[in-house]
Amino acid sequence: MNMTRQRAALLALRWTVGLVVLWQSFRFLVSAAALRNLQHMGLPPWIVPALGGIELLAAALFLIPRLDRIGGYSLLVIFAVACAIHGLHGEFELGLLVYAAAVVACLTTRSQVAGNPL
Repeated sequence: MNMTRQRAALLALRWTVGLVVLWQSFRFLVSAAALRNLQHMGLPPWIVPALGGIELLAAALFLIPRLDRIGGYSLLVIFAVACAIHGLHGEFELGLLVYAAAVVACLTTRSQVAGNPL
């Protein structure tokens, strides 16, 4: 694949993942069901705004070219924490692994592509 197509593909992947995570973070933040579910798991009510807000911020940073590394690594930490929380409650979220793989692909390939950052 030539560099122009690779850049375009990675840009599309980054924006797709960033916007999807941004939207899902927003929905999580405003969802009464998410609050009830987390409280049912025994977690305090401040977890929803804390996790949702941090994830929303990280997704937004991931979309800004000069801040995408900070946002990407933050998303990876958030996804790991979410996997741990879900795993401790007997759930397995495959979507989080797909998002993490896409973020890793964007971060890894970005560093290999010389010239213009994605």
